[in-house]
Amino acid sequence: MSEFVHGSVRGWLRAEGVLVMAAAAALYGQAGGSWTTFLLLFFLPDLSFAGYLGGPRVGAVIYNLVHSYAAPLAATLVLLFAGSSVALPLIWVAHIGFDRALGYGLKYPSSFHDTHLGRIGREKAPRSQAL
Repeated sequence: MSEFVHGSVRGWLRAEGVLVMAAAAALYGQAGGSWTTFLLLFFLPDLSFAGYLGGPRVGAVIYNLVHSYAAPLAATLVLLFAGSSVALPLIWVAHIGFDRALGYGLKYPSSFHDTHLGRIGREKAPRSQAL
């Protein structure tokens, strides 16, 4: 797909993911969060993969809702203004940064493997033609 980010821009976006993950983890530590809780909840957003049971279009919408920075940052703002701990949304932000650093981007409805950062996973080997 021509919509994929490529070249040095892809590298910059992956580096940005590393920095977002590191900043979120550092802020989590500053907020006094438990590192055991951090480790236990870090991969919780990946349960959104279950959306793909409804097909690639439904799966992409659910995955993108959970793997966009908008929701955890909005939750962080609400918690900040409420005077509550922002530790849990910071785990979520760290997870998204981690995914971006690994090249897992927001999904296109064509396939789980088609992301804004490029295609992920192995290409299927072409089927050999029977003679």
